[in-house]
Amino acid sequence: MSYELFLVLHIFGIVLLFMGLGGLAFHGIAGGTRETNPARGLVAATHGVGTLLIVAAGFGMLGVKYGGAMPGWVHPKLLAWICLAAAPALVARKPGAGRVLWFIAPLLGLLAAYFGLNHK
Repeated sequence: MSYELFLVLHIFGIVLLFMGLGGLAFHGIAGGTRETNPARGLVAATHGVGTLLIVAAGFGMLGVKYGGAMPGWVHPKLLAWICLAAAPALVARKPGAGRVLWFIAPLLGLLAAYFGLNHK
């Protein structure tokens, strides 16, 4: 597969992940719980598929560009994605954390974008 296709899949995964996080955050901010979320399965699937696409396409791009080697800038980017992937568990346990997620998630996305775009 080409680098460009991996990049498109990576960006699509980012869109899906943030759609899922936004849905969870709004539900938590509104006082909803895991049991009262009628769209829980759809939101979880959207977030999960997005996470899978981000990771698979990201490693695909690394394979095309670096031959499978993992440069140092990948580690902080991966940490940001791991935090975003784990965020639904936090909101499920503490629905009030949706308000915090609403502000932290874009910052983690910005951090991942910074490392992805500004590596040497």
